[in-house]
Amino acid sequence: MPSRFALPTFVLPALLTACAATPPGPAGQAPPPGDPGFDVVEATIAGIHEAMRDGRVTARGLVEAYLDRIERYDRRGPALNAIAVVNPRARAVADSLDALWRAGRLAGPLHGIPVIVKDNYDTHDLATTAGSAVLAGSVPLDDAFQVRRLREAGAIVLAKSNMAEWAFSPYETVGSTLPGYTFNPYALNRVPAGSSGGTAAAVAASFGAVGLGTDTGNSIRGPSSHTALVGIRPTQGLTSRDGIIPLYLDRDIGGPMARTVADAALVLDVIAGPDAGDPVTLESRGRVPETYTAFLDPDGLRGARIGVLRQISAEEGADPAVRRRLDEALEVLRRGGATVLDPVAIEGWDEIMDAPLFCRRFHHDINAYLATLGPAAPVRTLADIIATERAHPSVRDRLVQLAEVPVDFEADEGCRRAGANADRLRQAVLALLDRERLDALVYPTWDNPPRLIGDLDSPHGNNSWQISPPTGFPALTVPMGWVEDRLPVGLQMLGRPWSEPVLIRLAHAFERATAHRRPPASTTEP
Repeated sequence: MPSRFALPTFVLPALLTACAATPPGPAGQAPPPGDPGFDVVEATIAGIHEAMRDGRVTARGLVEAYLDRIERYDRRGPALNAIAVVNPRARAVADSLDALWRAGRLAGPLHGIPVIVKDNYDTHDLATTAGSAVLAGSVPLDDAFQVRRLREAGAIVLAKSNMAEWAFSPYETVGSTLPGYTFNPYALNRVPAGSSGGTAAAVAASFGAVGLGTDTGNSIRGPSSHTALVGIRPTQGLTSRDGIIPLYLDRDIGGPMARTVADAALVLDVIAGPDAGDPVTLESRGRVPETYTAFLDPDGLRGARIGVLRQISAEEGADPAVRRRLDEALEVLRRGGATVLDPVAIEGWDEIMDAPLFCRRFHHDINAYLATLGPAAPVRTLADIIATERAHPSVRDRLVQLAEVPVDFEADEGCRRAGANADRLRQAVLALLDRERLDALVYPTWDNPPRLIGDLDSPHGNNSWQISPPTGFPALTVPMGWVEDRLPVGLQMLGRPWSEPVLIRLAHAFERATAHRRPPASTTEP
């Protein structure tokens, strides 16, 4: 196993003890789904490894339990429609990991952990479609870099999750790969946002232990907020984009979606770091700690300086209940020992927001991706995609519009203006952080709770696109509470480049102080 996956010092003793303990069961066997010895609902990575050590579950038992839940709650029951395809080799992979365990060996820090992967990550053994029927049956030549890292660390790619087609929509998760919408498990008439809504719904409903999403403007943090998850959009360059079907490559990034900050940090440990296939990540050299879990400090708010960006959270149309949750969250920060500056302001905000921040370079980026699929690629250009007429009606017009941006996007005036404006925003945010000596900025991830399915007219409240993607700065969302006692809302924290350790410390302390996370009733009741 590559040295990059040397186990963190706090993990190694426990897992080695587990390997030396009585094997968890006969080869290829495990407690049946629903066995009282171990319940996968809300199970954490640490809890799973403890259960393995105690002989209460095997990797095969985990796979069977999660697959049972997918069958009961995704295919039937509430029929969340979150899973695009289940890995038919998941059981065999689990058996091989159990054999390693019995031999006293570990594959890595995610040994036996079933993971849900968004369907725009390349997987060499499963089709990768980006939610589009145009790519049905398209199996890439190799794994995305992050997927390969997960497998090398011992994770099991259990399933690929549904997504908004081509990752276009931050508002809903619907495409042409699967019929119908993905539903929010907390309210089956509501959206899980987009485009990583399938991963969000699946992880929230305990169809897997953790998940991978991608984020161009919103799509890790928004769906995580809508489903009471922790989602991390890392610093641009911390995680590789190699093998991820692009939307706008200069804003795209992949990262973890999990039920706890600790689990998100463990996944980030595995996927972070330089990749020669994505030169931007070479900037991460020397900036990745031995383990992000070292920053899981329950007293991590003490001494922090946090600024409240009311320029976002005071938007017209914001839900009053979300504002109340924000005010309650600020009190938690203060009680935890943080100095809260409320409000703080980014200079030139209105002028920056009135100018473009995104270059619509999909034409170039999707053509470049399709070229990596080799001679078996079902289509080769954006023009081919449009010509198939297989796209979902919700994206057809946008495909045509994006085709109007030249493949040589750098010649496009809109792209030049977006680049200059993003630079201005980057400097303005840094100036604010420096001027007030802030560790982070906070604001609601969305100003409004999850919308009703099919509603694209009411205020959406998406706050995720304005700062983190254009600047490349890291941001995460952590559960902030509930509206109407059943609709999740999230608190977003944004920091300087490479400040993931600080954000993880703050978010973990907030999570421990509030314990807002709870499982959805739709997938926990008979």
